[in-house]
Amino acid sequence: MAVVAVQRFEVWLVNLDPTQGSEINKTRPCVVLSPDEMNRYLRTVTIAALTSTRRDYPSRVDCSFQGKEGQVALDHIRSVDKTRLVRRLGMLSKSTAQAVCERLQEMFQY
Repeated sequence: MAVVAVQRFEVWLVNLDPTQGSEINKTRPCVVLSPDEMNRYLRTVTIAALTSTRRDYPSRVDCSFQGKEGQVALDHIRSVDKTRLVRRLGMLSKSTAQAVCERLQEMFQY
């Protein structure tokens, strides 16, 4: 099976089931966070779910995608096998991608 071509900050429809506990579930749009160098060689990608449920969490980044308002849920980062990727939906805007990077730096600053 060929490795699926995936780029950082692409939005994919991803099948997140099965899940446990408080993990975000169902098939939903997710943004790819892993760098292209990893995406080229690995069978997994690191993603964060997009959600229309707005929360005032420091781990959330507001976004607009395909005419819908929502948030990138950086409190729900996970790695998934590429077989969970259903189809490519598009790309995050450059401004949202920049905001995601800044928030990740804030979250993981040591």
